[in-house]
Formats: sequence, structure tokens, C-alpha cells
Amino acid sequence: MTAGREWDDALFLGAAPYYRRGRIPYAPGLADTLAEALELDGRGRLIDMGCGPGTLAVGLAHLFAEVVGVDPDRGMIAEAGRAAAEAGVAAKARWVEARAEELPDGLGTFTVATFGQSFHWMDRDLVAAEVRGLLRPGGVLVHVSDVKTSDVRAEERSVEDLPYPTVPYEAVDELVKRYLGPVRRAGRGLLPQGTPGGENEVYARAGFSGPRRLVVPGGQALVRTRDDVVAGVFSRSFSAPHLFGAHRDAFEQDLARLLRDASPSDRFSERQPGTEAFVWHR
Repeated sequence: MTAGREWDDALFLGAAPYYRRGRIPYAPGLADTLAEALELDGRGRLIDMGCGPGTLAVGLAHLFAEVVGVDPDRGMIAEAGRAAAEAGVAAKARWVEARAEELPDGLGTFTVATFGQSFHWMDRDLVAAEVRGLLRPGGVLVHVSDVKTSDVRAEERSVEDLPYPTVPYEAVDELVKRYLGPVRRAGRGLLPQGTPGGENEVYARAGFSGPRRLVVPGGQALVRTRDDVVAGVFSRSFSAPHLFGAHRDAFEQDLARLLRDASPSDRFSERQPGTEAFVWHR
């Protein structure tokens, strides 16, 4: 978690089985963009911090001789192992159940370290310094996230000509608040101010130079089923399954009803968001 907070092992409790299905993937071409920009050739080692179900590590595994994913959630580590097996990269993947702040000895050094929308949950200054120490000379840290809406071209945001209705995200968020309250939940606690920003300042303080910004465009039309959208809701820290307690079944029924009213076909359309990667040099 961020400085001044202790890790809460309930943060994503029960969310792991929903994550791969529910989360929209990074933009197509991310691996190719990184391979070209970083001159990746199938050698070297990658460490993915806060790897979740292996989304980044598995998707980039073909660019490295070995990938190591680190995550404190046992369910996420299990899902990552399954994802690596399905992708045929299990032999070059290692999954470590640990907090980024408490890495075990013997991990070795790495050519690339990645954070995929996970850094904000950590003691960021501590982890950034730790990761810098794990990188070989010439190594890089890559911070990956969706492109901010304000940076996306209008044609990429357009929902015209899509075959199905869009996901009613605002109505879904209101339903979650009706069950869990207006302040964002996070494990056993609350996040009234949301998660922190300012990653650039943290990386600079840790001694990294940069960044170089890489943008992988989105805009592709996606089709998602009602079950995909439900999985997306349960994959989030602020609406993880355990937070609903005895009301989970009622919430899921209300959510299904809301989505069916929005699209009787149980199909939704949206645009693939773009992905950005900030490359920091050791």
C-alpha cells in the first residue's frame, strides 16, 4: 500500500477468478511496441511487480528468457500459473507470492521491470528503490496503464456504429454505491481520496531517468457479454465479492437486471482504450 498504510490481504479477496475475463486487455501491439523500443530479443529477464493474474508477464513472456511475477494475493498467483500454462510459457515463468516491499532473496537481476496498474497499492518510494537495485546496468522500468481519456482522439472514443449498446458504467457504479456506500472501499478500509498519483516524482526520487512515453493506440470495437461485465465489476478492489457479504446474491441479481435492461441481447460494445508505457532508465 502507499506510505503510512499496511498491506490489506482482503484488497482483492475473491477477485482473482474474475480478473482475466472481466478486465479489458491492454491495446493490441503493446508487446511489439515494447520489443522495438527496448530492443528485446528473447533474452534477458523480466520481473512484473504486482503481477495479478499474469496479464503483463504472460503477454510479454515470448520476449524474454525468463519472467518472474510477484503478487501478495494467493488467488492471483494461482491464476497467473494457469494463464502461463494456457499460453505455453509455464517453463519460463516463475510466480512469487510476496509483497513488493518484502521480496525474497535469490531473485537475481533483471533487464526489465514492469508495473501494470499496481504501483499505487505499494509503498512506492521503498519499492521503486528496491526495483532499481534489481535492475542490471542498462535496465529499464516500464509503467503501463490505459491512456487517459483526455489524451484519446475523438474518433477512438466514439461509440457510433457499434453493434450493441454501451456498458452503463455510471449506473453500475451507482448500484455498487447503493450496496457499499458512497466512499470507495478498499479491502477492510476506505479510500476517500482514491489512489495516489505522481508516479513520475517517485521514480525520479529513486534515481531513475526519463521517462520516454510510448503510446499504443486503441479504438478497436470490442464486444462484451453480460457475464464479462459482471466479472469486471467483481475484479475491482472497490467491488470485490467479499465486500458485499450476505448481500452478494442480491447485488448480483440487481446487476444482472440492470444490464439486461440496458441490452436485452446480453451483448455490449465499447472501444478498446489505448495503452501507454512510460520507460524509465536505471
